[in-house]
Amino acid sequence: MDIPIEDELKSICIEIVNQDYSTHQWLEIESSDMFQSPSFVGGFDADEVEFCFSYFDENRTEFWFQFTLDQAKSISKDESVKLSGLKSE
Repeated sequence: MDIPIEDELKSICIEIVNQDYSTHQWLEIESSDMFQSPSFVGGFDADEVEFCFSYFDENRTEFWFQFTLDQAKSISKDESVKLSGLKSE
């Protein structure tokens, strides 16, 4: 499933970028639920070295996806990024 990149996710990415942390700094403050909104919950995962999130669609079906710090920067600037999610079991 393609994850919708709209204002809700863009706001999270802006918050990530505004922290102004390097990947190394994100590794030090790893958290699985640092960012939460009505449709998205997630944070930085040290094992994946990426941001790992759950997306809940209009039926509250959960999809897992992840993105890099560079992708977060692109999303925050409205640059075209495609994110795909896997349905959770």
